[in-house]
Amino acid sequence: MASNPANLWVLLGLGLAGIFLFTKKFKKVLREDFGAFIHKLQLLPPPQPAPPKAPHPLTGLTFAVSDLYVPSLPFDIEGYVTGFGHPDWAKTHEAASRTSVVVSTLVEGGATCVGKTVIDELAYSITGENKHYGTPTNPVEPARVPGGSSSGAAVAVAANLADFSLGVDTVGGVRVPAGFCGIIGFRPSYGAISKIGVLPVSASLDTVGWFAKDPNILRRVGHVLLQSAFGGQRSPRQIIMADDCFQSLKFPVDRITQVVVKSTEKHFGRQLLKHEILDVYLNSKVPSLKEFHNKKTNGEVKTSSIRLLANVMQLLHRYEFRSNHEEWINTVKPILEPNFSAQMNETMELSDAEIELCKSIREEMRSAINSLLKDDGILVVPTTAYLPPKLGGKEILSEEYQSSSFGLLSIASLSGCCQVTVPLGYYNKCPVSVSLIARHGSDRFLLDTVQTMYKTLQEQAETYVNSKSSNTDSRENSAEMAKEKGNQAFKEQQWQKAISYYNEAIKLNDKNATYYSNRAAAYLELGSFQHAEADCSNAINLDKKNVKAYLRRGTAREMLGYYKDAIEEFVVEHLRSSGEIVAKTSRKRRERKRELDYLPILEYNVSMLMSKILRRLVVAFNQRVNKRRPFCIVPIKETTCARCPSETTRCYEMLAARSSRSFQIKLDFQLFLAFFHLMSSVPSLNANTAGKFYPLINSMDVKAANASSDQARFCLVGSLDAMRVREKIVLAMNTMMQKRVWLLLKLVVWV
Repeated sequence: MASNPANLWVLLGLGLAGIFLFTKKFKKVLREDFGAFIHKLQLLPPPQPAPPKAPHPLTGLTFAVSDLYVPSLPFDIEGYVTGFGHPDWAKTHEAASRTSVVVSTLVEGGATCVGKTVIDELAYSITGENKHYGTPTNPVEPARVPGGSSSGAAVAVAANLADFSLGVDTVGGVRVPAGFCGIIGFRPSYGAISKIGVLPVSASLDTVGWFAKDPNILRRVGHVLLQSAFGGQRSPRQIIMADDCFQSLKFPVDRITQVVVKSTEKHFGRQLLKHEILDVYLNSKVPSLKEFHNKKTNGEVKTSSIRLLANVMQLLHRYEFRSNHEEWINTVKPILEPNFSAQMNETMELSDAEIELCKSIREEMRSAINSLLKDDGILVVPTTAYLPPKLGGKEILSEEYQSSSFGLLSIASLSGCCQVTVPLGYYNKCPVSVSLIARHGSDRFLLDTVQTMYKTLQEQAETYVNSKSSNTDSRENSAEMAKEKGNQAFKEQQWQKAISYYNEAIKLNDKNATYYSNRAAAYLELGSFQHAEADCSNAINLDKKNVKAYLRRGTAREMLGYYKDAIEEFVVEHLRSSGEIVAKTSRKRRERKRELDYLPILEYNVSMLMSKILRRLVVAFNQRVNKRRPFCIVPIKETTCARCPSETTRCYEMLAARSSRSFQIKLDFQLFLAFFHLMSSVPSLNANTAGKFYPLINSMDVKAANASSDQARFCLVGSLDAMRVREKIVLAMNTMMQKRVWLLLKLVVWV
């Protein structure tokens, strides 16, 4: 009998252990999908077309959709109701009665839909938390929020549960979770993709976005949704770093900037990199922001343009959300998150004038960003200022967090431009990312850029993390800061101050060609041509591709009177800038399987080269005659020339033009003698003599300046066909010089 109580305790212990293990296992089963899905389903694509037709572009890919997309009715999912992140919404709404165009397009494109994913409550927040369905677990850092509003969609891709997924980005609903989960997130241009069948959050800000881990998949999905054909990729011609935006980061700035800078240099060269103080730019380009600021604060408190944009975006977001859903909230009275409920209960009265002001800001923003980026520019900004906050933390509700985060997110949301979030590894075990923005309508260009740069960005991010040369990095960062201060002083035309900053940068890092080239530009402004030439030579020794250094050294040598050397610098500069055109021409000819004819390409290159040289020389000449009318070229009335009796010659005189007061201009003919010397090597265009070279100038006689005129005589020689071309050059020179305009591209007459 004494052993019975002991046996009971043993049995009770085993039972409790079993219950504990079962509960733990049950919880594990429930969280196998990281809490990303609300419903698992399967929408299969149509059968593949018969050969020789191409297969569907998304064949073999799976995707998930956020719980605010209406499922596609042709697939007959009977009685399904979109939940909108709240169980009361599903209870009070009927089954779907319309088709989601986006879901249909993807399924018809060959992809398989595998389920509906969790979103924030009514898709309103950017935290990713949902107390009704459970917050999806961030696969990268489980103790941190996944970001929202499309939290489940991001988690599904980050956990490899789907190849890509759909979300909705209003004020960051795709960009934020992509950044917090370490994947790629794309927000397209406003209006680029149909929103039919997607529950509205804020009509003027909503866009359909998508997530992927692979940039190639991201691009494939983009081409299907944007309905754009595959073609050749375009490369950016300027990558602009928004320096003031990076200063708001709550972790080391160079963790992102250095990765982007080095990746850009590796792919496109240092010359593409530019820097902009976005706050100053927007303050001048978006005048309605001042009016908005004055109405809200009476102009008493100075606020940055970025933070004002955050206020405008939040105001529009809340106003349009309430216009769409306030009636349902007041009627059903659902249980809402305390912070969300407090915002909904606030009295909010906006006049028509205030609404129109917000719309004006939105239009001015789009115009400003489009003007900054043009067709081939990329703006680089942080995705968010903070690392992913901890689950349940109060940091995400602070005014500083909201203002900093929404300020960065408002740039694309208000301008309607496309933006992509790209992961850049980790900092303190948390994902970090950067965002690239292109002008409205340049979605395909941005997708191409991401695919081009993605691998290098990841490599540079890994290199940065593994680098042990922290002291060197610190010196480089300090040098970069000094350079930026020098650039700002240069913009303000404080040349000496700029030089002092560049001196500091060179002391910290004397292996950077840009520092020398920039200091040379400041020396040129001060007239220190010898110093400028020396700095440019140093820059060229460090970086043979630094085109600006060649141009600035050519200018310095020109002003020092070394005209022949100056011409050589302009030649090198043009050959480097035009080499890409010639290479593309060669590639096209090879692709067409045509024999590569060297001479036409040579003549094309020479013609472009002569145009560039003429432009430089004429501008320099005009400066030397102190803004007076330059010379003109006129035919000599003599039928023949004593020195060139051949009938196939034409004689011309170079005469100084006089003003109405008959002011004598003393011409410096040496500049043009150097040009004509170079012209003597231009190839003939006569088909019968192709490949042979005939001099353009047979002889030239420069008379000394006297009371009557300053003049030079020269003769054109060669075949009649070649002569006609050269006469066109002379006439074009004459016209251009009389009108004092840069029209020398018209000299490309032998392409």
